[in-house]
Amino acid sequence: MSKYEPKEIETKWQRYWEENGMFKTAQYSDLPKYYMLVMFPYPSGTLHVGHVKNYVIGDAVARYKRMCGYNVLHPFGYDAFGLPAENAAIERKIHPHDWTMKNINTIRGQIKKLGISYDWDREVITCIEPYYKWTEWVFLKLYEAGLAYKKKAAVNWCPKCMTSLANEQVKDGRCERCDTPVTIKHLEQWFFKITNYAERLLKDLDKLTGWPEHVKTMQRNWIGESKGARIKFKVDGLDTEIEVFTTRPDTLWGVTFMALAPESPLVEQLVLPQLHKDLEDFLKYVGQQDRFKRGAVDTEKEGFFTGRYAVNPVNGEKIPIYVANYVLMEYGTGAVMGVPAHDQRDYEFAMKYNIPIRQVIKPLEDVTVNKAYDGPGVMINSGLLSGTPVPEGIDKVISWLEEKGLGKKAVQYKLRDWLISRQRYWGAPIPIIYCDHCGIVPVPEKDLPVRLPYNVEFLPTGQSPLMLNDEFRKTTCPKCGRPALREADTMDTFVDSSWYFLRYVNPKLDNAPFKKEDVDHWLPVDQYVGGVEHAILHLLYSRFITKVLHDLGYLSFDEPFENLFTQGMIYKDGAKMSKSKGNVVSPDDMIEKYGADTLRMYILFMGPPERDAEWNDAGIEGVNRFIRKAWTVVDQIISISNHDKSEFTEKERELRRKLHSSLKKITQDMEGGFKFNTAISGLMELVNAVSDYMEDIPQEKWNTEILREFAENFLLMISPFAPHFAEELWHKMGKATSIMKERWPQYDSQALIVQEIEIAVQINGKVRDRIKVPIDANQDEVLKLALLSDKVKKFLDGEPKKVLYVQGRLLNIVV
Repeated sequence: MSKYEPKEIETKWQRYWEENGMFKTAQYSDLPKYYMLVMFPYPSGTLHVGHVKNYVIGDAVARYKRMCGYNVLHPFGYDAFGLPAENAAIERKIHPHDWTMKNINTIRGQIKKLGISYDWDREVITCIEPYYKWTEWVFLKLYEAGLAYKKKAAVNWCPKCMTSLANEQVKDGRCERCDTPVTIKHLEQWFFKITNYAERLLKDLDKLTGWPEHVKTMQRNWIGESKGARIKFKVDGLDTEIEVFTTRPDTLWGVTFMALAPESPLVEQLVLPQLHKDLEDFLKYVGQQDRFKRGAVDTEKEGFFTGRYAVNPVNGEKIPIYVANYVLMEYGTGAVMGVPAHDQRDYEFAMKYNIPIRQVIKPLEDVTVNKAYDGPGVMINSGLLSGTPVPEGIDKVISWLEEKGLGKKAVQYKLRDWLISRQRYWGAPIPIIYCDHCGIVPVPEKDLPVRLPYNVEFLPTGQSPLMLNDEFRKTTCPKCGRPALREADTMDTFVDSSWYFLRYVNPKLDNAPFKKEDVDHWLPVDQYVGGVEHAILHLLYSRFITKVLHDLGYLSFDEPFENLFTQGMIYKDGAKMSKSKGNVVSPDDMIEKYGADTLRMYILFMGPPERDAEWNDAGIEGVNRFIRKAWTVVDQIISISNHDKSEFTEKERELRRKLHSSLKKITQDMEGGFKFNTAISGLMELVNAVSDYMEDIPQEKWNTEILREFAENFLLMISPFAPHFAEELWHKMGKATSIMKERWPQYDSQALIVQEIEIAVQINGKVRDRIKVPIDANQDEVLKLALLSDKVKKFLDGEPKKVLYVQGRLLNIVV
């Protein structure tokens, strides 16, 4: 017998797997394909065990699927552009490229120590030219399709990160990355027209039956479908219209004011010249408010009268136009028609500024006064439509608007176009050139990549360092050959991650981002694993880019991920693991102390993997004790010499039944959706049963046939969780090939058949003994066996008066 030495064993087999190319995936195979993908990390430093959970889950699935006969694609890479690297450059005087690549080397080493079975030949790093060249290509394809455009817009601005943010990157009015309160800036920015795909992104969620329902709900809520009408209000005295979207066109007769968002480009256009200075003061004041709380019901409503009036299209009334803090550009058109009688926010605004409140919907029953009413009812004070029930009235008003050319039926989405411009260096360049003669000119595809220069100066000015780099900026127009300037903004890093799963299929291809026939073979991804925090940002953007590339003919599928699993987080001391909280557990430390297999198994054993779990030092100690016990049991079985086969005793039949029932249950756990904790629990119970047998029976009487069968099946079952452990003992058993090449074992249904059962024997209703009987024994046979029991005999007095037998449960003798 040998001692369990995890450090020696794990180093040995990691080297063997790498030297023999065990993790490499054939592009095509006679085996069915299985694409197992984990969300790739941002290389911000070193990994802690909270990060590792994602990779261990994915590896358990990948190893299991290989054993089930699949050709498994299991790749890895790094989401390597982004603000933290650039901030590190400013703070630590280190170049973002050098900082990032150093971190990548560290993380790669950590993952290899875990024995994760990634095909490292397919590694993707988004910040190197062979990758970001094709991120630029994606931009060009959207530009050619009319889905990328530039406009001046009010954008979210993080004063600490010194860059603009997409709406999705603002949480409760704060920067998602650094938690700094977000302000507003008006900048020329590049956008992707994700709103063109809002309807499909919403409806196609119904096709994603392998996604968690809560993730789909999050996306539905973010896309935010509303049905109603778009209505045009003319501005009195100007050749200008204000368009609004409303779900209640039936309340048009109750409109008594218009309100614009402070960020609306119409504000400066409409305000009277003499009011400009007061308007600037108001906008500055509102700009200091939390923009994402301005629209809340309990926020004080504040406004500024522009001096202009709009014309109500249904009655010709002139209504004042205000700028109001509770109107947001993110929703609708950035303008609302104020109906104070039937919208609570409008009601509070009207009360404050003494604006008329006109009831146009009569409730079906008495309601609270001094409050807006937005429920069902009948139209009143609405001209010829007075007396019309509300649902019917909505359709009639829309028909009238369409007939007059004043509005039309519409579906509105809360989703806004995707802001992709970032005023920073460390990102994929936007492949656009500005020429005084030709205007906006896309970089020709043959000239990609637009390379990031290495020599740049990092200043916390809010401007991209590329803006100050003449070597990068100054170029010639590809159309006319005159001097021109490159775009200095770089792309949002979510553009990089919106297509990386395609690049894994052809990571080294240099004349295209991927081959259509190859991605059509491998995708959609069969199983995607990652954090629920990416439910809106990354997953929505990936779905959008996939649909665009499908529509342009580059892909045959339009949804990238068939099945999605969102793992829970690992907590320590009641808080999510974080360097700032000082509660990080290093995988390197755990591997040094216990070995990678113990760490892998503990992470999977902590609880259902979709739930958050608390790190417990006693827990990993317990898993380590189990692995050492399993090693001792299996190693002892391997070390004994074979005896002649003999008939199984009842105890051995029961042990074999335990083995195959465990195999059946563990297989169901693996197939039935990430039930790793119960699968590992089953392995623990099985080891205990075999250990008990070996302790209870003298070694010379051990049935080596059943023990050998246990050892082989046990190692196969534990190999997805503890691969080094399994590989070492597999070879000690004399196996010539790697356990990775073996098939997942099949349970023997015959072994599950119970030959004997235990029944209770009662005398006058009291249990006096328990006896084993054949499972198909009848009453007379059971009675004969019961009468042989000494415990039963001493309570018998003569012949039984009556016998009652409940099949398979009990025998009651009445005396």
